[in-house]
Formats: sequence, C-alpha cells, structure tokens
Amino acid sequence: MMWRVQAIIVFKTLKYKNFLSTGDSMTEIDLNYSSTTLVVGQNGAGKSTMLDALSFALFGKAHRNITKAQLVNSINQKDCKVEVEFGVGPNDYRVVRGIKPNKFEIYKNKTLVNQESHNKEYQRVLEQNILKLNHKSFHQIVVLGSSSFIPFMQLPSNHRREVIEDLLDINVFSKMNSILKERVSVLKEQSRSNHSSLEIVNEKIGTQQKYVDKLKQLSYNQKTEKLKDINELTESINTLMLSQTSTNDMSKESVQEELNKLDRKIREIEKYEHQFKLKQKTLAKELKFYDENEACPTCTQAITEEFKAERTAEAKSKFAEFEAGKKQAGETLSSLTEKQRVISGELQEIQESLNHQYQIGVEIREAQKQIDKLQKEITDAENETGSIDEATTTLNELSEKKASLVEEKSDIADKSSYNTVITEMLKDTGIKTKIIKQYLPVINNLTNKYLQILDFFVSFNLDDTFKESIRSRHRDVFSYDSFSEGEKQRIDLALLFTWRMVAKMKNSVATNLLILDETFDSSLDAEGVNNLTKILGTLDEDTNVFIISHKGDLLEGKFEDKIEFVKTKNFSKVA
Repeated sequence: MMWRVQAIIVFKTLKYKNFLSTGDSMTEIDLNYSSTTLVVGQNGAGKSTMLDALSFALFGKAHRNITKAQLVNSINQKDCKVEVEFGVGPNDYRVVRGIKPNKFEIYKNKTLVNQESHNKEYQRVLEQNILKLNHKSFHQIVVLGSSSFIPFMQLPSNHRREVIEDLLDINVFSKMNSILKERVSVLKEQSRSNHSSLEIVNEKIGTQQKYVDKLKQLSYNQKTEKLKDINELTESINTLMLSQTSTNDMSKESVQEELNKLDRKIREIEKYEHQFKLKQKTLAKELKFYDENEACPTCTQAITEEFKAERTAEAKSKFAEFEAGKKQAGETLSSLTEKQRVISGELQEIQESLNHQYQIGVEIREAQKQIDKLQKEITDAENETGSIDEATTTLNELSEKKASLVEEKSDIADKSSYNTVITEMLKDTGIKTKIIKQYLPVINNLTNKYLQILDFFVSFNLDDTFKESIRSRHRDVFSYDSFSEGEKQRIDLALLFTWRMVAKMKNSVATNLLILDETFDSSLDAEGVNNLTKILGTLDEDTNVFIISHKGDLLEGKFEDKIEFVKTKNFSKVA
C-alpha cells in the first residue's frame, strides 16, 4: 500500500470579536503554542466559542447548530469578525470572515486570492484546493465533542462513506460520478434530439423524392403534344381572321345616319299630310256652312248667293289643291317608307355582320388564351426541368445530413456503452469499494489498538458497507447501540484517533490540531480519563491538543498549558 507524502495543515492563530458572547475587543488564541492546552471556564463563559469561531472561519458555519444571524454579538449587533491563520507546506494562509458587514477573504502569503467567483465557488477553492477537506471531515478528524457534533458511529451509512472517502482522498470518484451523471443526462438529451432530427430528415427526404419524381413526369412527348395544340389553335385563329368582313362600326354609323335622316323626312311628310287633312277638314266645314245657312248665325246678316258661290268656288279650289298636295305627300311617303325598309334591312345585315365579327373576336381571344396557357405550361415545365437539378441537390444534401445523423447516433450509442461501463466502475460498489477494502484492515486494527489502550477489550470491525460488528472476548456479537454511553464514548475516541492516524498516513487531511470539547466531562469514568490521557501521550510532538472542560479542578496539572475564559459585563474574554 503506497502512502502519499503531503504537507500537514498547521493551524497557528485564531482571532475573533463580536462573535457570540465576545465583545469588541479581539480575542486571540495561539493554536500552535503547546502540545496540550486545557480550556476552562464557567458555563456560558465562551469556552466552546473558540470551536464555533474556528468552524465559521473555515466553513462559514458554526460547529454547533447556530444560525449565521445568531453568531453576531446581540449587544453590539455589528462588526462580527473571525480570522484564522494556518500553514500548508511552504505557504501561509489567512482566512477572514465577517458579518455586518459581510466579508470573506482568503490570503495566500499575504496576497488576496482572486475573489471574482461567487462565494460558493470561493468556498470550494478553500475546501478542495487548500484545506483538502470539508466541514464534516474536519469535525471527524479535529473535533470530538458532545454538543451538536455527531460521532462517526451515529452517522447514517451514506455519511459514514463520505467521511472515509474524504479521509482516503477518493471522493474524486464521487465527483467523477456526479460529472458522469451530467454527461449521461446530456447524452440522453442528444440521443432524443438525434432521434427527432432523424425522423424529420427522413420525412423531408420522402417529400423531396416525391417532388423530384413529379418534376421528371413532364417528358418531351408531353411538351410536343402541347406544341401541337398550340399549332392547331393558331390555324383556327388564322381561319377566323380570314372569315372577318370589312364591315365595321363606321359603316353601321353611316347607314344609321342615313336611316335617321329618312325617318326625319318621313315625319315631315306625315306632318304635311296631316296639315293637308286638317285644312281639307276646315274647308269641308266651310262648304257645309254655306250650303246650310242663308244668314250669319252670329250677326244675322243675310248671305247672298253671289257671295256663297264665290266662297264655295274658292273653297273647292283650295280643297282640290290640298287634295293634290295630300296625294303627292302620300306618294312621297310611300317612296320614303320603302326606302326606309330597304335601309333598315341593310342596317340589320350590318348588325348581324358586326355580331358575327364580335363572336369571331371572342373565339380568337379564347384561342389565344389557350395558346398563352399552353405556352406558360411549357415555359414552367422548362423552368421546372431546370429546377430538377436544384431539387436533386437538396435531396442529396438531406441524404448527407441523414448519413451524418446516423453516424452521430452510432457515436452516441458507443458513448452510452462506454458511460455504462464507467458508471459501474464509479458506483459505491465499484472501484471505491475496492480501495476502501484495502484500507479497512488498517482502520479496524488501529481502532482495536486504541480500544485496548482505553481498556475496552472487544473486537471492532467495519465492513465495506460501513456497518459495524463488535464481538466480546466470548464472541458475543454487539452493535454500537448495545453499549452504555461511556462505552460508546470509548468507541468514538478510538475512531477519532484512528481517523487522525489514517489521515496522517494518507497525508490527505493531516493537521496539528485536535479539540476535545467536554469529552472529559461526559460519560468517561476516572479510568477512562486516565486511558484517554494515555492516548494523548501517544500523539506526535507536532500535535496541538485543546481540552475544553468544566472539570478544571480535576484536570489541573495534567496538561502543559491552560486558557481560562471569563465573562465580564456580559462579554466573554480570556482571563
């Protein structure tokens, strides 16, 4: 088994103010001063505050279950600030966080690390690139306490896996698996898109093929047939044009004008004839008057025979003249009427000729329409014949696109098969389990070693699903929950020191710092306290242990250094 050499995280100083119960004066703790430091004080004096401040500085949240808003001192209510300095190999780091105002800065060798990214990304840089551990792993390796901390054995199996993966530095496979899932999702979307595109292209190819076939249906024989129809229509037009006469609207107007003149003459003669008749009627009345009367009815004057004879002769002479005029008018009227009949006949023939010519014109225009239509069909056909190449080119392009999509489909299928194999490898039951199985004997051996130092003689074993089996000397099988709180505490301590040793061997998350938060105040009896002290004595010289406890009087003198927290005027500080 190969162990990788990597620099240890050496925590140096922790500073904080207006954090929880601390006031505006900066509290400073040297984390690298002595091997063992006892931290004491009354309840509420601020002993565990240092642990919350360290956790907040590194991970943006307290060790205990305290909201960010509650971290600000309730009296000053602003300017909460926490700083931690540590070294990794040749590099020195300083992390500064603040609330009201908010602040998050990382300095490497006194130079601010680029802050352009979002806070989450900035935190990821701190955890993955600098510390090489997350909040959960930090508290499994650095902290053992009884407040909100959950010991390894009380974690669900999936969280136990996360802790060990961080310790063994194999969580990269989980990240790879997460990335792979995203790629599989993208690949599925690409497959759906490819399938849809193939269906669309196949449909377009079918439609385009039908279009090309339709264009090719217009053959040379069809064009020849249309040209033949055009020739027949042209001959028909020529025949119709030859059948046209010289009669035109001007001839009709001339005859009509002559007929109109004749009509006017006839009306004039009829008027004269009527006047002759009226005058004859008047003369007839006059003759009758002289024949029937001997005296004037008006003036009663006698009418002489001589006067009667004179007037009668004059009236008969005029009557004869009017009769001759009437006869002449009748003869003239008869002649004009005959002429009118002849001219009307000519006008009717002209109209019939014009109607015939109009009909011929309609037929010529209709024939010309048919010629134009056929000519257009031929022109369109010639153009379509030219567009067959374009249509065929489009069809070829669609076929090439289909070939590309088919190739893409094959490539997606290959990638999917490849991803399936990788997925199996990256599952919890895959390569990670194989690596973990290599380390499980070391983990179990170290745990049992520390259990023996703590005078707890059982056989502790974790399997590759991180379930425990614990056997007594008599081979009785127990689980973690079967033991008393004191016995559970010993198992937790043994695992804590195991994780530290594994981390040190693996050098993925090794650190100088170990904080025991009220561990000596819990369920350990006097012998357990002595045994825990023995374990602390086995730690490397470069380890700095802080023991937070209420039992300062019992632990006095057992450790190299001591820090006492006191509360003055509602503010916590170092005495």
